[in-house]
Amino acid sequence: GNFISNFEPLTKEQVRAIVRDVIEFDKYTQPMKDLLEKSVENGNFYTVSSAHTRLVDRKPSKNPRYLQLRDDLADPFKAHIADMGARLYRRIPLDKPLCYPVDAILAGRRNNPPEPETGIRSLAVYNPIHYQELPELFMDYICSLTGKSPSTTGAGSEGALTKGPFNALRPVIDLNNTLVGFILSGYAGFSTPAGHIGPNVRVDHDISLLMPEIWSRLSSKARDPYYLVNEGHLERVDDFEYQGRTVLASRLGYRITSHFVHSFLGKIFDSPAAVFNEAILRPETQDLESFADGVDNIVETQRRVAQRYLDDGSIEDACPPIRALLHCMAEGAYNGKDVHHSDIRALFSRESLLASDWYLVRLATKQKQDFALWQRHCDYLESFLKERGGSNWCAELDLNNRLEQARNMLLTVKSPNYLETLTGTLGTDPSVAL
Repeated sequence: GNFISNFEPLTKEQVRAIVRDVIEFDKYTQPMKDLLEKSVENGNFYTVSSAHTRLVDRKPSKNPRYLQLRDDLADPFKAHIADMGARLYRRIPLDKPLCYPVDAILAGRRNNPPEPETGIRSLAVYNPIHYQELPELFMDYICSLTGKSPSTTGAGSEGALTKGPFNALRPVIDLNNTLVGFILSGYAGFSTPAGHIGPNVRVDHDISLLMPEIWSRLSSKARDPYYLVNEGHLERVDDFEYQGRTVLASRLGYRITSHFVHSFLGKIFDSPAAVFNEAILRPETQDLESFADGVDNIVETQRRVAQRYLDDGSIEDACPPIRALLHCMAEGAYNGKDVHHSDIRALFSRESLLASDWYLVRLATKQKQDFALWQRHCDYLESFLKERGGSNWCAELDLNNRLEQARNMLLTVKSPNYLETLTGTLGTDPSVAL
């Protein structure tokens, strides 16, 4: 059967009434018309219509989930033009594969204004595009704090990398793997907001939908955060004093400036400065008290989430950069050094990773697991050929040749040189090695 979420099961009588309402029924798509008419004809007890969301407290749900239209299938001509354009620009012949490498990670955030009547604190402290260096970025990833949205019941941490409800592994394992991937690949930590920018500007998903248009028009040089910072396109958000306390706004990293707007958004908007004005670029100008409380909300939640790793002992399986970060989040410092200390920042560099003992252990663990895998392949093929080596389809599957290949791979992964070839890969987290 089908699994259907957030749509109301309609009875036979309800479906019959929908079909009989000729004027409204004519507005349905043909597939839905066919489904409902067939339901009436067959006398089905229940039917689901995409026009009728689930009723919650006798009101239609605000959280419907619709299937997204596949533009490449609905209008394949446009997809063909895009492919051919890429081939012509990159001079790739038709008989060669066309690859689309992932060269940017643009995370999204759900931000909300404060709702004092419900106890929801502000999270709308980000402007349209933020860049965070790895320490600040992974503070956010560890916490994965989400704001209240129209389709959810509340706000709070969704677990590391937002995978809390779905992951059977401990979060620290994913954090280790993700950090190694970020460091090795050199991905920059950009993010965009949904919902609100400051308490007064509601953007819903407009910024998120706009990001591909912006990013596709930037050269690889212009996507480099160091270039953007040096040219004044990104400004650092600094800590500041407010009502006798230090607001750790540096956790927000860097944000785009009016210079970025003037330089890069003119191809999209006639008057980009009118769209991205001061209130949007600097949300604190809308309401400084709300901004300060929003940052405090982030810092306090990060502290609370990080403390759980210390309390349950999973911090012992964290790689050194993540371990240092968890202590900084929970206690404010690691070995007497805060997150801005050069020694802490250095842990997140590619040079430090490649030279570290803990990364070498990951590679050695990967080699050990690969050896066990190919040994298992060899054992299975040898056993199978011993029992059924005379059958016709053993020859058809070329199992003897496959066994020879498996034995060669076993020798390869066993050699010391194989460990060197793994440099630059994720390796395997030793805490989950079999």
